[in-house]
Amino acid sequence: MDTIQDVVIATFYQFTPLPDKDVVQKTLQEKCAQLDIKGTILLASEGLNATVSGTRHAIDDLLSCLRTDPRFATMEHKESYDEGIPFDRMKVRLKPEIVTIKNELASKREAVGIYVEPEDWNSLLDDPEVLLIDTRNDYEYVLGTFEGAINPQTDSFTEFPNFVQAHLDHDKHKKIAMFCTGGIRCEKATAYMLANGFDQVYHLHGGILKYLEVIPPAESKWHGDCFVFDNRRTVNHNLEATHLDLCPLCRRILPIGTVCTHCHA
Repeated sequence: MDTIQDVVIATFYQFTPLPDKDVVQKTLQEKCAQLDIKGTILLASEGLNATVSGTRHAIDDLLSCLRTDPRFATMEHKESYDEGIPFDRMKVRLKPEIVTIKNELASKREAVGIYVEPEDWNSLLDDPEVLLIDTRNDYEYVLGTFEGAINPQTDSFTEFPNFVQAHLDHDKHKKIAMFCTGGIRCEKATAYMLANGFDQVYHLHGGILKYLEVIPPAESKWHGDCFVFDNRRTVNHNLEATHLDLCPLCRRILPIGTVCTHCHA
C-alpha cells in the first residue's frame, strides 16, 4: 500500500434469498483472491454480510461485481480507512444466518422497523417519549454509545430476545429507537420487536458507522469510540483507528496489548 488513502475498509450487507450460496461463495473467493482483498464475507440462505479491505480499485471492483447480480444491485455500503490492511486473511464462509440471533420470529423478518437517516437521528432522540436501546453487546456499549442509550447487558446477540421479554412492555414503551454498528443487527431486532406487539420501532439506517461518517462531531450525540470487528478494534468519530480494548477482569478501557494497571490482567 502506498498511502493511507489506498486502504479502504468496506462494510455491507443484503438480505435476499441465496439458494445458490455455495456458487456465490466460490465466485467471491476467486474474486477476492484476484484483487488481494482481505476480510470476512458471510453467506447464508438469507443473504450476505461482509467487512472487507483492500485498495480503492479492488474494493470498487468487488462492489461492482456484486452489484451486477440483481439481488445486490441496490446494496449500500459504508467506508472507512486505515494505515494498513486490518485483516490477516480472507474468509468467505457459509453460515446458518448472516447475523446470528437463533430466533424464528426475528429471522423471518416479515416486517422491520422504520429506518431513520443519520441526519434525522438526533431529532428522534430529542423526543422524550422515545426509549433508546443499544442492540450491541456489553463490551461494545462500554467503549462508546449514544447518550441516554440503554445497555441490554448481553454477551451475545442471541440474548437480545431474552432482554426484550424481561425488560420491555409494548403497552408501556410506545416508541423505541435502536441502533447497532452497521445496521444489520437492528434488522432482526426490530423484526422481533414488531412480532411481539411493539408498534413504533425505529432504527438508525446504516448504523453507527454511517452516523459517524455523516454527522459532524460538534452536532453528535455519540460518546466514546465504536467497536469494529477487525484488527483496528475501535474507531473514533472521524472513523480513525484508536486500537482500544477492555480488561477481561475489571472492564477498564485499555490500549490493545497493554496490561491493566488496576488488576494486572
